[in-house]
Amino acid sequence: LGLLFISITASFWSYWFRKKRKLIQMKAKFFRQNGGCLLQQQITSLGIDATTKIFTAEELEKATNHFNESQIIGRGGYGTVYKGVLPGQKAVAIKKSKLVDGSQIEQFINEVVILSEISHRNVVKLLGCCLEAPVPLLVYEFIPNGTLFNHIHGKGLAFSLRWEDRLRIAAETAGALAYLHSAASVPIIHRDVKSANILLDENYIAKVSDFGASRSLPFDQTHITTLVQGTFGYLDPEYFRTSQLTEKSDVYSFGVVLAELLTREIPISLARSEDHRSLAAYFVSTFDKQCLLQVMEPQIVEEAGIDQILVVAQLARRCLNLKGEDRPMMKEVAMELEGLRRFRMQQLVQRNLKEMECLLARGGPSIEYSTDEMIRLNSLENHMLASMDLP
Repeated sequence: LGLLFISITASFWSYWFRKKRKLIQMKAKFFRQNGGCLLQQQITSLGIDATTKIFTAEELEKATNHFNESQIIGRGGYGTVYKGVLPGQKAVAIKKSKLVDGSQIEQFINEVVILSEISHRNVVKLLGCCLEAPVPLLVYEFIPNGTLFNHIHGKGLAFSLRWEDRLRIAAETAGALAYLHSAASVPIIHRDVKSANILLDENYIAKVSDFGASRSLPFDQTHITTLVQGTFGYLDPEYFRTSQLTEKSDVYSFGVVLAELLTREIPISLARSEDHRSLAAYFVSTFDKQCLLQVMEPQIVEEAGIDQILVVAQLARRCLNLKGEDRPMMKEVAMELEGLRRFRMQQLVQRNLKEMECLLARGGPSIEYSTDEMIRLNSLENHMLASMDLP
């Protein structure tokens, strides 16, 4: 009986070790297949201070309840995005590729390397990756309010973005792109700027995302020649024609986003005439014919006033010039939008001060109500002053 017990125990441990070794070999195979060796080489050669965490497949399966369909928060040509919850109730977004091929591995490595070099409040933060699963997985901070595209064009939303929010989101996005072009350790061209790649957090702060198509631009070069990649409707026509990618390609795409914010029109629409299927062409045509107010969303014309609308529209028109050399630099765009946003905030503060003065002048029996109203307005004023980042 003792010999039988020893034999069974030995068989069990032998089976367990074989299974464990097979699992380790399979994870090593996936690591190589998913570009793990290439990623290590890139990080070493570029001297990147790697703070990106390497997650295990088990951690991410547990976080998503084994990638349950109920956890899906987005789908696309690249694959599927799941919401996950890590220990400590930390919410994350996990991007899982559909298939594994050479081009996808290249995009995966590219995104990890680029996001490892970026630190900006308006760029989505990469927390880590997993290379030991059948397909590579990227783990990001969770951004709860979805994409700007959905907030502009969504039908079932409880409210439409106010002009102040649209202007701030535009300024934040432009600031992030200007940082990528001018202030990052190596200039980076996003190459797929669109409203679907601008996420909104719990405070509706903009976060630029999806750097799979991005390219670093050597300091001594003004462009790189590459296969054309991007999204139809946002794609720079000069880049499409010449295959030469420049910072001005992002400027053109951002111009389309500005046009979306102003008109609430989608980038490509079969409902428009053939000449105007593209929002860029439609916007430029109506602007040049001085008929722009006919296509503006009535809500924002009422909220912003014609003067501000025309200033932003003129900036969008400059971004949409067919020749890259005629477009502004992203830094100029960011400065102009930030200046306009601050001016708008000052207008609102002054308006609230006048309302408070009127409430104070009222007096009489309604004094209690007026005081409550004053407190509310004063709180709003303080909030706006804080958001202006004044010295």
